[in-house]
Amino acid sequence: MKRDDSKYLIIGNSVAAVAAVEAIRSKDSTGRITIISDEPYSVYSRPLITYFLSGKVDEKRMFYRDGGFCQRNKVVTILGERVMALYPQEKKVVLENGRGFHFDRLLLSTGGTPIIPQIEGKKLRGVFTFTCWNDARQVRDFIESQKIRRAVVVGGGLIGLKVTEALVELGVEVTVVELADRLLGATFDRKASELVKNYIKKFAISVLVNNTITGIKGENSTVCGATLRDGAVIDAQLIVFAIGVRPNASLAEEAGIEVNRGVIVDEQMETSVSDIYAAGDVAEGWDTLMHARRPLPIWPVAHRQGSIAGYNMAGFPKKYPGGFPMNSVELCGLPTISAGITDADQEGYEILQDYHPRERRYRKIVLLDNRVVGAIFVGNIDRAGIIIGLIKAGIDVRQFKDHLLSEDFGLLWLPQDYRKHIVEGPGIEV
Repeated sequence: MKRDDSKYLIIGNSVAAVAAVEAIRSKDSTGRITIISDEPYSVYSRPLITYFLSGKVDEKRMFYRDGGFCQRNKVVTILGERVMALYPQEKKVVLENGRGFHFDRLLLSTGGTPIIPQIEGKKLRGVFTFTCWNDARQVRDFIESQKIRRAVVVGGGLIGLKVTEALVELGVEVTVVELADRLLGATFDRKASELVKNYIKKFAISVLVNNTITGIKGENSTVCGATLRDGAVIDAQLIVFAIGVRPNASLAEEAGIEVNRGVIVDEQMETSVSDIYAAGDVAEGWDTLMHARRPLPIWPVAHRQGSIAGYNMAGFPKKYPGGFPMNSVELCGLPTISAGITDADQEGYEILQDYHPRERRYRKIVLLDNRVVGAIFVGNIDRAGIIIGLIKAGIDVRQFKDHLLSEDFGLLWLPQDYRKHIVEGPGIEV
């Protein structure tokens, strides 16, 4: 095999890539694996970047696998280099520097690209996105060098609120601006959103909903404020866009691979072109609750998809069973978990809830045809793992659904065969 040829070539270096490597090596101990990434770092844990920004996590704790991972698994890494073109017929990719690599099988794990609105002032110093380690480094360096006092975070989703938490811990006053009518609209219902909104206000966080920024004001090429859609102007020296990400599928699309919002894959995580696979935020996998293909940009899904892709790349057929949205995050000390369909308003859904806003506690379970299809836990997250296990397993809960929110609900309420599966099988993951 030539120096730049690989049996397995992986573009991207996050959790899906790691899972693929581990799956491949469990079946093929010698086939050459090469990882190419435009980031200069060994694989790290992206969910930790807000903790790195605040200083809760140092550089050593950022890495997802230890420094010897690639050496032990005989993986060649090319870091800090961007793949500019993919030629499926030739089974070849070309880097920005002109270097070419051939492959037998390819995995696209290129993740997502942050969304930045086309507004005046977006190129001023002090405007950032927040999806990778470099973003966290640059924001922290800017705050320290410029003595930043006030910031605007555009986007009230999970990333936006975690960035806000980190900035507050650094002594920065933050205004969160959200276009939708509530925070966390993609994962929470109105009650959960309002509970979180009222809770974070005690940390001197301002929240503006039904609004967005239409322009960024500058002075000496540096941010000094933001203009809102309603005409108001906010004094700020830092703007962070945390609106969301779109699948980074341009490489696949330009190569003629079938793309919708993300790269379309089958049950084996294979794309429309043989021997080319996709996994993680770039892929459109199967959503078991919505019964449709769509991107699910969450860490556990990316890991599972990468593993399935790796097995199939190594010639050992496995099928991806599908996934569903699931998030577990602590916001300024308030624990929250959401999973599946959380804001159902159509006929046929049944809602169970336990709501105590003064105590900052809320539990909600969504059922369809006597099966749990969604859940929200805020404040009190006890037994969330059991409920999420019921979503995954599709268990008929009609015999005990009235007890799902009881304080004494536990494994003993579940069918005996399912309890045995939990004990003998992989268990319930949160």
